[in-house]
Amino acid sequence: MFIKIVNKSRHPLPSYETPASAGMDLRANLDKPVTLKPLERALIPTGLYVEIPVGYEAQIRPRSGLAIKKGITLLNAPGTIDADYRGEIKIIIANISAEDFIVTDGERIAQMVIAKHENAEWQEVIELNQTGRGQGGFGSTGAK
Repeated sequence: MFIKIVNKSRHPLPSYETPASAGMDLRANLDKPVTLKPLERALIPTGLYVEIPVGYEAQIRPRSGLAIKKGITLLNAPGTIDADYRGEIKIIIANISAEDFIVTDGERIAQMVIAKHENAEWQEVIELNQTGRGQGGFGSTGAK
């Protein structure tokens, strides 16, 4: 699949780190470092603009290494970039650790997964088919 991309950053295009990777790493595109104190969040630019084909989305997800090693995650995860969005990809990054975290230019801060999706049409009915689970939620299928 080919996807149009404009790269206004100083960094290479996103790429897969291994042949079996689902996500491509996204890099911060910063003029100066950004310090996130504990529980702070920031909108970090990437300098990338994409044209996702209709029927697909770009999902923005946290990087597991940053999450476990530094306590860095993404808010609104996974974030969705719709096929009709043409603005810069920006990452909502959050520091949930007890220490400051410094985001530097070129740092890999998130990953992007291209995913196919379907558009649903509602079919309004009076009642739904019954299942064994029924209305049980929030842990109702766990150990008893």
